[in-house]
Amino acid sequence: MIPFEELKVDALLVSALPNIRYLTGFTGDNALLIETPDSRTLLTDPRFTIQASQECSCKVRVVSKGPLELAAIEIIRRKKLKRIGFEASRLLYDVYLRLKQALPLGAALKPLGAVVEKLRMIKSADEIARIRRSVVTNSQAFERTIRSIRPGVSEAAVAARLEFEMRRLGAEKSAFDTIVAAGDRSSLPHARPTAKLVARDELLLIDMGACQNGYMSDMTRMLFVGRPGARVQRMYASVAKAQLAAIDAVRPGASAAQVDRKARKVLESDGFGKAFVHSTGHGLGLEIHEPPRVGRRERATLAAGMVITIEPGAYIRGFGGIRIEDTVLVTENGCEVLTPTSKELILL
Repeated sequence: MIPFEELKVDALLVSALPNIRYLTGFTGDNALLIETPDSRTLLTDPRFTIQASQECSCKVRVVSKGPLELAAIEIIRRKKLKRIGFEASRLLYDVYLRLKQALPLGAALKPLGAVVEKLRMIKSADEIARIRRSVVTNSQAFERTIRSIRPGVSEAAVAARLEFEMRRLGAEKSAFDTIVAAGDRSSLPHARPTAKLVARDELLLIDMGACQNGYMSDMTRMLFVGRPGARVQRMYASVAKAQLAAIDAVRPGASAAQVDRKARKVLESDGFGKAFVHSTGHGLGLEIHEPPRVGRRERATLAAGMVITIEPGAYIRGFGGIRIEDTVLVTENGCEVLTPTSKELILL
């Protein structure tokens, strides 16, 4: 699975927990994995002895004393490994220093990019099934919650109810900090819920995701308390059109940049180009943000089995923001929108 010859390494030291889970099934929060062409060894501490034995089919070494990286050095020395690749964007610097200082003579560390993340881009049938379940849980939690939203409820209370409903429906946790933003605060793409009360005649943006069986979902929907004016309706129609244009472009062989361009072109033609301040989407799976990124300069080519979000938006200071987001599966012939929730502006 790991292209050792292409990478020109004798071993790969995996430190990112999502990557360790992908390769071994281990779900604990303290581990290192050292992988060679013919072996795989998980290092963890005594708290996870039973858990690792239940979750992993690879060799497990429980390290009772000292940091895990020094146990990895023992394996490197015993196997006489010379070129050890590591995850350059994931490994803590102090761990890197300890490894470097303890390496046997003749051995060297080689920084590598997103080796395992690239493998994770194409989801297996089991992974897709888990994402589907997470998506359904997320949408059901949304539907249960919006029934109780009234003027006078706080953003924080809405977020708490959303996350409560996710857990009631089987999620382990939310996939990220739930975004609930009312009124002009909806112009903040990553607004944190506050004590601000939802009021009449204003937008309400909800961006939420569930983590279920380790896999993430992501959805943004817009609500309006009262009757929206012409400006809101025009802006909403433009974002909705941009999102549908981007979804229509999702297919094997399309570049991420092409998909982004479809959404951006619509918003630009409607006068909202400068109000679209982020990329059109991102991959998701074991993490809420993972490759491929769907942005204007992204060279990644979409392939069947990838799961991405499509989420164009427009944000105007002092007025508000609108974003519509679905979780989308790239299929052999195009794509499938996994999110079942209606994209219509919800009137409260």
